[in-house]
Amino acid sequence: MTPKVTSKPADSFARVRDVGLTFPDVEAVIRYDGSPVLKARGCFMAGLATHESAEPDTLVVRVGLDERHYLLEDAPDTYYLTDYYRQYPLVLVRLTSVGSDALRDLLAVSWRLTVAKARKSRQTERWV
Repeated sequence: MTPKVTSKPADSFARVRDVGLTFPDVEAVIRYDGSPVLKARGCFMAGLATHESAEPDTLVVRVGLDERHYLLEDAPDTYYLTDYYRQYPLVLVRLTSVGSDALRDLLAVSWRLTVAKARKSRQTERWV
């Protein structure tokens, strides 16, 4: 009997990291809990889900609430939410189900939102 090989979180994240690092001002870092994330200009963009309510090999991605609604309706086998994540402008993505083009598009949306948030945060800091 061949032993079952399971992927490590870093392995699951490799494709996400490779795509994410093609965007300007994005860095791949390890959070305090050991999970890999992408940050754009220092703000969270995407990362592996660590809450127990998420399925294994799930990506958490910043999206707008309208975009999230569309994704959940259009492809429920790929995108989902749990009660824990529902209150945040995020969507959960099954990495085993998302195609390369969809992942790139999703990260592009996340990048735009994250860069806008970082810009707004920095402008607010200047006026304080």
